[in-house]
Amino acid sequence: MPKSVKSPAPEAVRLAVRKTYKLYIGGKFPRSESGRTFVADGDNVALASRKDARDAVLAARAAQPKWAGATAYNRGQVLYRIAEMLEARRAEFTALGVPGDEVDAAVDRWVWYAGWSDKIAQVVGGANPVAGPFFNISAPEPTGVVAVVAPASLLGLVSVVAPAIVTGNTTVVLTAGPQVAITLAEVLATSDVPGGVVNLLTGRYAETAPWLASHDDVNALDLTGVDHPGLAAELERAAAGTLKRVIRPRAATDFTADPGLRPMTALLETKTVWHPKGY
Repeated sequence: MPKSVKSPAPEAVRLAVRKTYKLYIGGKFPRSESGRTFVADGDNVALASRKDARDAVLAARAAQPKWAGATAYNRGQVLYRIAEMLEARRAEFTALGVPGDEVDAAVDRWVWYAGWSDKIAQVVGGANPVAGPFFNISAPEPTGVVAVVAPASLLGLVSVVAPAIVTGNTTVVLTAGPQVAITLAEVLATSDVPGGVVNLLTGRYAETAPWLASHDDVNALDLTGVDHPGLAAELERAAAGTLKRVIRPRAATDFTADPGLRPMTALLETKTVWHPKGY
């Protein structure tokens, strides 16, 4: 009698791990404290709450003194490292639908701001001519914690975050492009950026932005990504209660154009010091 032949076992079907796009707060990737999520293009995304916004501000404030106290050259090195890591993950962004030219432009934008890190102080600061035996010196300083309502595109996001942090500010960023933004957060997390310098919240602008606009410990508000005039006006009114500096573009911003110095200088304060010369 011939031996019976066992039929081969059916191959196990492997299920791919489905990615959940979490928040980025204090250098970590927590879920929303509310437990809420929403679906964006088939992906699960954390829906940030008021508590998440408050946690992000605390992380940004804690990181700000040390980041501002770093040398300008060191901040430039960190920004250049971001460009390196973004270049290395180019395919990941194109797989998310970001055009290759836009990824390249975003990499170049990080490099451009990295180059300005140790030059902006000389350009916008300096010695002032005064009468009498005194030195009068003006020097730029970071505003502090900046809340940013960011555009959805990668280049737009980089174009509002890079000028804020290169001069020593820290940021809490609301973004409408969650997959791209949190993938950028993964780049930041592997790029020597100290935890808390950039914090990214995904969700609804109208729900989270008013809490940041009225927050006592937020020093400036960038409304570049707000395309609804009613919401922009509401956020400006909320910011007025704590005398925040508000950046509101006058028209649609072309992020492919030369950004100039204004994105950096808009988030700087000028300190002027008098000192006797002596004879």
